[in-house]
Amino acid sequence: MEATTTKKETGLVTGLFTDKETSEAAYRSLRDRGYSDDEIDVIMSDETRNKYWGGDKPETELGNKAAEGAALGGVVGGTLGAVIGGVAAIGTNLILPGLGLVIWGPIAAAVAGAGAGGLTGGLAGALIGMGIPEERAKLYETGVKEGGTVIGVTPRTPADADFFAEEWKNKHRAQHVYR
Repeated sequence: MEATTTKKETGLVTGLFTDKETSEAAYRSLRDRGYSDDEIDVIMSDETRNKYWGGDKPETELGNKAAEGAALGGVVGGTLGAVIGGVAAIGTNLILPGLGLVIWGPIAAAVAGAGAGGLTGGLAGALIGMGIPEERAKLYETGVKEGGTVIGVTPRTPADADFFAEEWKNKHRAQHVYR
């Protein structure tokens, strides 16, 4: 897949990372620039979370956050109808058992706000609802299904937006960088 960059009025910067190391590096770049977990969107499959950060894997910031989502995911339960109440109970972490996704950050609240009916559109539908064009949302959905992790942020400044888009694409091998 080719790494690309496009611009959109929302200012949201997102990228698809295909392995643990690049996902960790992109997440760390956000944290190093002062962004909190409440500002960082992360989307991965349950399978990816278990592969890279499950069990007794070494602890990392991203891994700890992924494990926190797993520990709290039981609050949501096995039905999509329980999602809205579950998000209120677990904060910004969201486990979607029917879709096999782990989501946290502002996108978790947006997905929950869509309600159970909005979730039937899957990940692509949630991403489109966040302002990501349909074509890119479908690429991200495919990437997540293939073991990738989507990381995103609404940058505080245009300089941050430029920094993340360039760093992720050129240094961390992100695919489909969207800005």
